[in-house]
Amino acid sequence: MDLKVPISIADELTDEVITSTGLLNLASGEIGRIEYEDYDIDTQGLPFESEDYEFTCGTLSNNGKDVEFRIEVNTVTGQYSVSASELLEIKVRAAALFAGVSGAALAAQASARGAAPAPEAEPTPPKRFTGKAGGKATGKAPGKGGKFH
Repeated sequence: MDLKVPISIADELTDEVITSTGLLNLASGEIGRIEYEDYDIDTQGLPFESEDYEFTCGTLSNNGKDVEFRIEVNTVTGQYSVSASELLEIKVRAAALFAGVSGAALAAQASARGAAPAPEAEPTPPKRFTGKAGGKATGKAPGKGGKFH
């Protein structure tokens, strides 16, 4: 499944914030189709190439509610992405915020879908006493003169 959601991106520099939009792939964490607002990369270069670049973050919005997250920038390829652990956190927080689903409920649903139900364990029958410990089997319980069944 290839589910991409629109996000807002903010590249934080020392004295300014460069904003853009992009599409976050919820399966892979990759961010594509980045379009800068009021910023020309042809003349100014990519924001992370600036000397005063600090970090990049993203925002996923729905009906006036926002989930903010950290974006990793590969300075060699220019690829923006979200780490696997951050992507999981985004999904849990977005479900809680947008749908009112708790993180515990979401995790329970995920594990229920991902694993087959465990078979119920059969009860272990009680052990039967057939003799005295460390000695010859007599069929009698120590001190009782009878058998356990």
